[in-house]
Amino acid sequence: MSTAPIPSTPPPTSTTTLKSAETLWDEVLRCRDARRRDELLAEIVVANLDLARSLARRYHRRGEDPDDLEQVACLGLTKAVHGFDPARGGTFAAYAVPTILGEIRRHFRDSCWSVRPPRRIQELQTHLSATSTELQHRLHRPPTAEELAEALDVPVADVHEALGSTGCFTPQSLDHVRDEHAPDPDLGHEDPAFHKVENTLLLAPALAELTERDRRILSRRFVDEWSQQQIADELGVTQMQVSRLLRRLLARLRDRLGAAEAPLPLAG
Repeated sequence: MSTAPIPSTPPPTSTTTLKSAETLWDEVLRCRDARRRDELLAEIVVANLDLARSLARRYHRRGEDPDDLEQVACLGLTKAVHGFDPARGGTFAAYAVPTILGEIRRHFRDSCWSVRPPRRIQELQTHLSATSTELQHRLHRPPTAEELAEALDVPVADVHEALGSTGCFTPQSLDHVRDEHAPDPDLGHEDPAFHKVENTLLLAPALAELTERDRRILSRRFVDEWSQQQIADELGVTQMQVSRLLRRLLARLRDRLGAAEAPLPLAG
């Protein structure tokens, strides 16, 4: 964030007591000294920090850092203070609230999307959370997409798209390993067969150098998962002979590839 830090104490002024906002605006209205007017406006900003922070808290848990949201809200508050004209009447709060909320929403729209959906979906998503909470209290259950669409007067397809873009602020990496106890259908998971691909590619030339009989023995043992006795019965030899053949074949493959490059199973 490039905005200035949130002030925690009033700036130095000719008074040490923070006056009420109404009194400060009355002084602003009467003030003719530019420097004194800036001091009064700075005091009004400090006097309304709680308002800005409370509005920022509405948008917590939406993927943006809470401190950054408060900074944005204070920026909106500062704009509201400098844009409000007390001579026109009305309360400052009525002017400040939409100004601060507009600044927060603009921040989400322009700065927070890692994956940027269409503008209409961005704007719709800002209303979904509050509407969903309101409907849940009323219905005593989570609302359906159709009910949200009816409440917001938008197409159901837009609601589905907005709900689907929830992770666009901070999407997970495609390398993220899915938790088997909390699976995410949108993310892939680690395939155990991946570990075998490199070894298979390295073994292919070495296996091609073996005789048909030797390749058949290895296939029966490690692909078909036959026991040594089953292999012995097929070949018409003893189980001990099969064990020696497997050890000889595996030693030959290790010598051909190097044990570190392609770890091979034990013959047993």
